[in-house]
Amino acid sequence: MAVPKRKTSKSRTNSRFANWKAKKVNLVECPQCHALIKQHTACPKCGYYNGEQVFVPKTKEDKE
Repeated sequence: MAVPKRKTSKSRTNSRFANWKAKKVNLVECPQCHALIKQHTACPKCGYYNGEQVFVPKTKEDKE
């Protein structure tokens, strides 16, 4: 089994994780209802994806 010859310093250990950042979500405008949505997903407000109706979104009236 491999054993390290020297202790790994704190700065070397911490620099390994220094570039892990949360990226900003890229939002685009829905061509049907012009709401901001994530790329490559069906619009939760109108239910369209790539120009086709994928699902019918639920409204408050449907829930009651």
